[in-house]
Amino acid sequence: MSDNRTVAIIGAGPVGLAAAAHVLERGMSPIVIEAGPEAGHAMRQWQHVQLFSPWQYNVDKAATRLLAPTGWNSPDPQSYPTGGELLERYLDPLATRTPLRETIRTSSRVTAISRAGFDKAKTKGRERAPFEIRYQNGRGPEVLRADAVIDASGTWFSPNPAGGNGLPAIGEREHTDRIAYGMPDVRGAERARYAGKTVAVLGAGHSAVGTLIDLVQLAGEVPGTRAIWLLRGADPAKAFGGGSNDKLAARGELGSAFAALVAAGKIKVETGFGVTHVSDTEGRLRISAGACCGARSVVADELVVSTGFRPDLSFLSELRLRLDPAIEAPVALAPLIDPNEHSCGTVRPHGARELAHDEPGFYLAGMKSYGRAPTFLMMTGYEQVRSIVADIAGDREAAARVELDLPETGVCTRGGVESGAAAGCCGGPAKEEASACCAADESAKKAGAAGCGCS
Repeated sequence: MSDNRTVAIIGAGPVGLAAAAHVLERGMSPIVIEAGPEAGHAMRQWQHVQLFSPWQYNVDKAATRLLAPTGWNSPDPQSYPTGGELLERYLDPLATRTPLRETIRTSSRVTAISRAGFDKAKTKGRERAPFEIRYQNGRGPEVLRADAVIDASGTWFSPNPAGGNGLPAIGEREHTDRIAYGMPDVRGAERARYAGKTVAVLGAGHSAVGTLIDLVQLAGEVPGTRAIWLLRGADPAKAFGGGSNDKLAARGELGSAFAALVAAGKIKVETGFGVTHVSDTEGRLRISAGACCGARSVVADELVVSTGFRPDLSFLSELRLRLDPAIEAPVALAPLIDPNEHSCGTVRPHGARELAHDEPGFYLAGMKSYGRAPTFLMMTGYEQVRSIVADIAGDREAAARVELDLPETGVCTRGGVESGAAAGCCGGPAKEEASACCAADESAKKAGAAGCGCS
């Protein structure tokens, strides 16, 4: 099905290495370009975090076939790894003990991609020209040519800023020494930074929720630790998730645990807080929402910005991409993941067809393919690259085939209307008791309790 084509893969994370494994199986030659000093560099920044999905969903089939001759033993498929365990027991062996070790170029940052001899405007014969990838390493600038490119470089190192308008808040850049992005290890590697401090966390996704839970646990260990939740929206309950209705049980449990901490007053909640300014006040941070004069504000020692990520498209400017102008995902994929329309934790499997661009042979995959949408799951990325590599190899039937069943989330909004678990409820919607507002309230009423069972 192939003619020993060279496939350049940007990023040596789980999805990038899965792509390389599939390329090898198809008889083609992968070259993996990784900006970090070793494979899984981005994952090493969040290795303290436990994944929502068990092992069975976090390993790629082609990768496991590549690992088999090394004596690799698959972990318990039903257990939940941390990022560090996924590195130690899967990604590191894949990168160092299999033929992939000869294909990975670390400490190599891609700076630009084009077609050899073609700028973005030139068309005739374009599809036959190889890709030219420029990257920088310790020896200086390098150039690589490839027949196809899969960009699986992720989004971890391009986080969204604190400003609700998509721009950094005024003063944000001047105070980066006291601002962290994503999900810092507040109880582990960065414990000294946060212990005994007042920490404001901005965001409503899983990174914000996980950080706030860790801060409450840290407060139980170190007096004086205080967590403030800055929420742009008006309804904290939207961050609680689907509870017991979520088929990714660990994700549901996280939301339920967080809801309990908020209800118990362990976390101070500031709703409708659109950060506009960050300034210094006697050596601490004043975080303000609204106009600078008379603005509503909170004072904290540290700020954690967990407002999601965005793709770095700067080195792709000479390629013909078809991206949704809002989500910055491929145009065929964007409607399926648009957070303005729904907040589903999963989306139906998709592959080469949805990820194709007007530049034949170029594909975005993994988290980067989701643009600014926050709903990506690792197993979705594995299905993406299986389909993409089949397409590169000319196996259109395999590229179009769906080989993955995804668990559905128990809470989903579509077009602003909730389905599944009701917004603001505990444990999902009530199923029988007409007067109950949610599953927890229904159980309480059946037990004869007075009042609302979800409070």
